Amino acid sequence: MTASRTHTWHTRAETAADVPAIREIVLAAFPTAEEADLVDALRADPAAWIDGLSVVATDQHGAPVAHALLTRCHIDAAPALCLAPCAVLPAHQRTGAGSAAIRTALDYARERGEHHVVVLGHPEYYPRFGFTPASAAGIGLSIDVPDEASMALTLDDADPLPRGTVRYAAPFGI
Repeated sequence: MTASRTHTWHTRAETAADVPAIREIVLAAFPTAEEADLVDALRADPAAWIDGLSVVATDQHGAPVAHALLTRCHIDAAPALCLAPCAVLPAHQRTGAGSAAIRTALDYARERGEHHVVVLGHPEYYPRFGFTPASAAGIGLSIDVPDEASMALTLDDADPLPRGTVRYAAPFGI
């Protein structure tokens, strides 16, 4: 359970029963089906998918309203996680539901012994979770994105971020 300013969100790993609701959340949050199709492709990719790291935040009735996904990637040869996509039903945006799902996903990853997470996203949003510019740690991408949009996080201060280039799971197409 994660509290925000106005809500207490219940969070948990996705179940098979959540798959259609997650697709609806992602479809509602993005202008095209590309991200929803990506979630489905990642779920079907055994090299990317890690059971327990797809997290939903639910409303008071237990219905999923937000989703955060961590899948396997690498920074050169070092295993890492990619946070993407994250989505919230429009009616629940700016309520803390997305943040609750992300915080829980990061906690689950830490509990599993994962060490590093990368994200491509809004530079004013992801630092609240501890993400910092990836380039400052010597982490690069094989595609051109604004430097401030590429961020990384270590889940274990005793294990600093590795230097190298992020290699995303095949469904990302990069």
